[in-house]
Amino acid sequence: MLKILGWKIDITVPKGISKAVVVMAPHTSNWDFIIGRLAFYLMDIKACFLIKKELFFFPLGFILRWLGALPVDRKSNNNMVQQAVELFANNESLYLVFTPEGTRSANSNWKKGFYYIAQNANVPIVLAYIDYRKKTGGFHGVFYLSGNVKEDILAIKHQLLQYHAKYPEQGIIF
Repeated sequence: MLKILGWKIDITVPKGISKAVVVMAPHTSNWDFIIGRLAFYLMDIKACFLIKKELFFFPLGFILRWLGALPVDRKSNNNMVQQAVELFANNESLYLVFTPEGTRSANSNWKKGFYYIAQNANVPIVLAYIDYRKKTGGFHGVFYLSGNVKEDILAIKHQLLQYHAKYPEQGIIF
């Protein structure tokens, strides 16, 4: 399917990493999910994403689980970071995918939950990309946390800035 669409996916997977938080950016289109989902299937990676549990009703819940969705309870008294950390503890292999912009629109204020999940689960962050100009995608590399959230997020943005979003005006901004 990806070949038919003209995409080339680098299927090189970071060696020795069975658990990671995956940061995919820039994220400006619903096509990002479709291409990314197909790429993870091609790489034979168990890639999951978090989604509010209220969407897990029949038949949508079945479809979401098949796509890799994991239900989370977003009520104020629950800690989503801790729920995600427990997912890592309970799985031998897990790539948990985040689009830290939290929207498909331009947003300089990335959500930080992905960072705290990686930190508390003691897993690396793997940077992933989709480049619409070159019609390529894959893993950019592994990012190890320094403990300085602000500097690390800026460093991640700088590394992923080279990739072109479907809608460039909505891409990575500082």
